[in-house]
Amino acid sequence: MMMALKTLRPDRAGFGDPFGLGLLPELQQRTTLLQNKHNPLTAAKGDSVTHTNNLHTIALNSIKTSMASVRKLEEELPSPNYNFHVFYYSWFGNPQYDGKYIHWNHPLVPHWDSKIANNYPKGRHNPPDDIASSFYPELGTYSSKDPSVIEAHMQQMRSASVGVIALSWYPPGMADENGEPGEDLVPVILDNAHKYSLKVTFHIEPYKDRDDRSMYSNVKYIVDKYGGHPAFYRHKTSTGRTLPMFYVYDSYVTIPEIWANLLTVSGSQSIRNTPYDGLFIALLVEEKHKHEIHRSGFDGIYTYFATNGFSYGSSHHNWPSLKAFCDSSNLMFIPSVGPGYIDTSIRPWNNHNTRNRVNGKYYETAFNAALLVRPEIISITSFNEWHEGTQIEKAVPKKTGQVIYLDYKPHKPTMYLELSRKWSEKYSKEKEQWLM
Repeated sequence: MMMALKTLRPDRAGFGDPFGLGLLPELQQRTTLLQNKHNPLTAAKGDSVTHTNNLHTIALNSIKTSMASVRKLEEELPSPNYNFHVFYYSWFGNPQYDGKYIHWNHPLVPHWDSKIANNYPKGRHNPPDDIASSFYPELGTYSSKDPSVIEAHMQQMRSASVGVIALSWYPPGMADENGEPGEDLVPVILDNAHKYSLKVTFHIEPYKDRDDRSMYSNVKYIVDKYGGHPAFYRHKTSTGRTLPMFYVYDSYVTIPEIWANLLTVSGSQSIRNTPYDGLFIALLVEEKHKHEIHRSGFDGIYTYFATNGFSYGSSHHNWPSLKAFCDSSNLMFIPSVGPGYIDTSIRPWNNHNTRNRVNGKYYETAFNAALLVRPEIISITSFNEWHEGTQIEKAVPKKTGQVIYLDYKPHKPTMYLELSRKWSEKYSKEKEQWLM
């Protein structure tokens, strides 16, 4: 069986375009060509050609039909790196699955200064040709509920050698101001992640009235509901404990005293040493946040933004001192790397924060800066935050009457998945040397 699969592997399936991911139509075509090539010789070559054709047929049928074939395909994919986390958004919708477009039609956000705001366009985007992104997804204006989309996303993430999906999460019945509640998708995402040996952690968004009490009950909800799932992520700490991890977006909007109620042993709502204890990772934007994060009782910091120079935390040259602070304060430092940044499709006045991808060089520079500080975990912003142009998901060239979208040319749509894999493997190798 494996011999047949290897025989059929397309020549151009390089490390970022793995066999089985979006290549099945080509694979079938090539197999047909192979069979047609052999058929005239069947009489002359007899059993050996028949045997080869049978192997081709067995391989194709197996790929098409069974879960076992996913496992076989999995052998062709890079190993998941569980210290490589990627931020993932399941907030997109389209008429076919959701009755309307969600997020692809995001409004243009006005500048807070009305004098500046008056110089820029207003209104909403009008999908499918006009979307709230400067790039255009290969999968089109997809719905996050579409099973084929979820599967394709898992394949892409696994092909990038990512191990953990940091899923943007709102409590049941809640959503961001341009979205719809999507908590009911979590079980489907967990099931599909497990199929590809990926794990899922939760990126807690700043939902309405987020405080110590509601965080306790929401963490309890997540652990009670999903903690038994094989794809639920737990991190092994240096002390040997294995705990769930929660990224807490915009943690700085809540004062340290409130967080300390939840995250310190003596806090009035303390989650420590309960069945719901975990590793809580705060977002650091300004330098002063590091002291507030420490005082709050968090377990680590992450930097999220893919804009080198935008904030203290997202500026690569500050990572060594942040890592030193974390080491001395018993905190994890999780730098966030990204392929570039452009959000002018939703914030037309924000072009000074655009970061050009420079054909992948910007991404590689960020990875290099992250590896220099020897982090326990690296996070990637993002798999599919299309509004801010930080996605590593496949994008394609597209031109409509209204807009010409950016793309990854001269490289393939898999460009940033391939680079992620390259740096995941480099990171793993270097990590082995750090630990020696």
